[in-house]
Amino acid sequence: MNFAKVGIAGLLGVVTTLLLLFLMYQLVNNDLGEMSQKKSVKIPDINMPDTKIETRFEDAKPEKPEAPETPPDLPEPEFEAPSVSGEALNMSAPIAKAGIDVGAGSLAFSEGEYLPIVKVPPEYPSTALSRGIEGFCTVVYTVTETGATRDPEPIADQCVTKDGKPTTVFNRASVRAALKFKYKPKVVDGKPVEVPGVKNRFTYTMQK
Repeated sequence: MNFAKVGIAGLLGVVTTLLLLFLMYQLVNNDLGEMSQKKSVKIPDINMPDTKIETRFEDAKPEKPEAPETPPDLPEPEFEAPSVSGEALNMSAPIAKAGIDVGAGSLAFSEGEYLPIVKVPPEYPSTALSRGIEGFCTVVYTVTETGATRDPEPIADQCVTKDGKPTTVFNRASVRAALKFKYKPKVVDGKPVEVPGVKNRFTYTMQK
């Protein structure tokens, strides 16, 4: 009796297993058939428009600096002026002086010497000043129709030191001063004329 029940149970188990296997087989075949029957769907190409990206930079504005604080008023320092005695004042350096000795040379007029209306003293040459040289220099030039001077030239034997030695140390300063002279034009027959050969003697002395 027990063997019959076991045999029946075993047979039912085998049948059930076969049925399950058959069902599973059918399900798998159905799924594969449906997938093969489905048409493939083509996805169209999607073209994205070109996008232009603009980058904007904002200039960083510096912060406005704070106004500096006004410093407090400081009292002005007081200084005592040193006293200068008379002896200290007497120890000053020698003063250079350049003078003008104006003459008409060989020219003379009935109304007097031909004198400039504007006389400019020459500058004392630094070389002569540093060496303590004094002397004289005579310059000859032409007075034009307008009263100006032109072509000034130092006379070699009349440009000498105080000791009478020939020197050229005063030539340039004398020529520059002569060019700055102004004369009243000489008028002949109602017309201004040039006056050549006008001479001026420049003196250079140092006051001690």
